[in-house]
Amino acid sequence: MDVVGWCFFFLLLPSFFFLPSHTQSESFTSILVSQNGLDFVKDLLVNKAIASIIPLQIPRIEKSVRIPFLGGIDVVVSNLTIYELDVASSYVKLGETGVVIVASGTTCNLSMNWHYSYTTWLGPIEISDQGIASVQVEGMEIGLSLGLQSDEGGLKLSLSECGCHVKNISIELEGGASWFYQGMVNAFKDQIGASVETTIANKLSEGVSDLDSFLQSLPKEIPVDDNAALNVTFTSDPILRNSSITFEIDGLFTKTETNRVFRKSLSSVICPGNSKMLGISLDEDVFNSAAALYYNAEYMQWIVDKVPEQSLLNTARWRFIIPQLYKKYPNQDMNLNISLSSPPLVKISEQYVGANVDADLVIDVLEAGQVIPVACISLVIRGSGALRVTGNNLGGSVKLEDFSMSLKWSNVGNLHLHLLQPIVWTVIQTVFVPYANDHLEKGFPLPVIRGFTLENAQIICSSSQITVCSDVAYLDPSQLRLRLPRSTPKSF
Repeated sequence: MDVVGWCFFFLLLPSFFFLPSHTQSESFTSILVSQNGLDFVKDLLVNKAIASIIPLQIPRIEKSVRIPFLGGIDVVVSNLTIYELDVASSYVKLGETGVVIVASGTTCNLSMNWHYSYTTWLGPIEISDQGIASVQVEGMEIGLSLGLQSDEGGLKLSLSECGCHVKNISIELEGGASWFYQGMVNAFKDQIGASVETTIANKLSEGVSDLDSFLQSLPKEIPVDDNAALNVTFTSDPILRNSSITFEIDGLFTKTETNRVFRKSLSSVICPGNSKMLGISLDEDVFNSAAALYYNAEYMQWIVDKVPEQSLLNTARWRFIIPQLYKKYPNQDMNLNISLSSPPLVKISEQYVGANVDADLVIDVLEAGQVIPVACISLVIRGSGALRVTGNNLGGSVKLEDFSMSLKWSNVGNLHLHLLQPIVWTVIQTVFVPYANDHLEKGFPLPVIRGFTLENAQIICSSSQITVCSDVAYLDPSQLRLRLPRSTPKSF
């Protein structure tokens, strides 16, 4: 669909009848479009809609009249074209059962060709004349009532009412003996007005039908990478309020079966003062579903064989920390095999975004081409996060707060864990945290329609969820590659 189609979609999304709900699925992401957002997209839609339908061809009009002493006169108006359309004002009104989109005070200018001919009763002589004319339509009102409901995870659009009413029309002829025939052509005002009304209404109806087909083809997943995608199926019908509309989508990461059962806990989207156009709320289970997906795909295992201080990976460095290790394997290189024992658990509160990670650290000795596990330490790592919106992606970073250790098993005697703590801290800080931040920095896409970008985004944390409150800007196709400056990170 072209850029105009996207504009129609983004406006019409918040502009539907609230039809009776089907059986609802659980929702972990909700999107609120405020009145400011509705007004912004409505203005954008009007401009793009006008550009998409101009010029608009009106069917030719033929009329036969009988005049005393002259006989029958055939008059034809052809090549009737709307070449300019101007909307003085427009509004979107939400109600309990639906929405009305109205453009009022609309004027349009048309051009046309006129031709008449008749045969006199005095003889078989045909008399004709032709020319062009300018037509101006004033005080036109255009209205739409639309309905939308969820349909098997997608959206189905329906047109309830569509109308166009012309108040005033004036015709000015040029060419031929136009001054003489002005009154005759003025008799076409009603027919021209009716044709304008019918053609515009039909064009809008076709646009809604095309948009419905487009909605049916919308993807139900947004790819994140080769291993994960966001489930963006709609879980219920839109929720209409006096000055906003909310959409609920699944929002979890998909593609790999997870063992964790997620609960529905999402509350209403809250943006202070509704000053922003758009609010996107994500439950902490969205992040936990991503963690579970990558964990089950076995992407949370690392073999550390290089560290900034490479001497750490030789038993000689450990001779005073684990004497039996050095005695049994003197001057042997080592690996540290880190694997998570369960998916990371993300917790969100008003003051804090953090994650708890349970991991096993296996100490491997490399001897004669063999990898020999000699000890395993269980780790409980606690980190805090900073979130930021970059373009239409939500990303961030993590830092280490603290960790605890316990010995799981050992083939080299008892370990003095307090002596190991500085080494483990160094490994986590120099290997684990940078690796995690490389991936977190990229982030994942927020459910924003292509062609639009978030601007001046703010991140608000509440119990078990975050909300991205943002204005929205529209980018023409030639500007789609424009990079926007990052917002200031939100730390906790």
